[in-house]
Amino acid sequence: MSKMRHVPHLRPNRSCFELLISRSRIERFGVFAKEAIPPRKKVIEYTGERVSAREANRRVVRMFLSGKAERIYLVNLNRRWKLDGSVGGSGAEFINHSCDPNLTVRRIRGRIFLYSFRKIKEGEELTLDYGFRCSCPCRCGSSKCRGTMCHL
Repeated sequence: MSKMRHVPHLRPNRSCFELLISRSRIERFGVFAKEAIPPRKKVIEYTGERVSAREANRRVVRMFLSGKAERIYLVNLNRRWKLDGSVGGSGAEFINHSCDPNLTVRRIRGRIFLYSFRKIKEGEELTLDYGFRCSCPCRCGSSKCRGTMCHL
């Protein structure tokens, strides 16, 4: 099975504001606001292939066993389903983690939307608190950094 690299791109029809994918000080690529975004506004929809939790686990295990430094772009839709942003993603999969995020997740009628938690300035990187249940190290650089992406 050949695996294509996930090339950063945005699907403008899934975002409500002008956004840009660029190099990030946090991790590889990030998503940046090309215009100011007011608080409590829908910013972008997280899209991807809908897969069962079982299939998502298979993909994670396969990636780790391959020994490749691939990225995982899975988001929980609910207990049974996840979205894999590496297949049909909107670009939201490139939003990095921060312990002091400017976006929050809302699940609405089987879809995932990212809303501004506070005012976001033009040029600012969009961030989410991933809320992982693991001890992945964090490099967000925030003064509120917990040192881990684990949600306490």
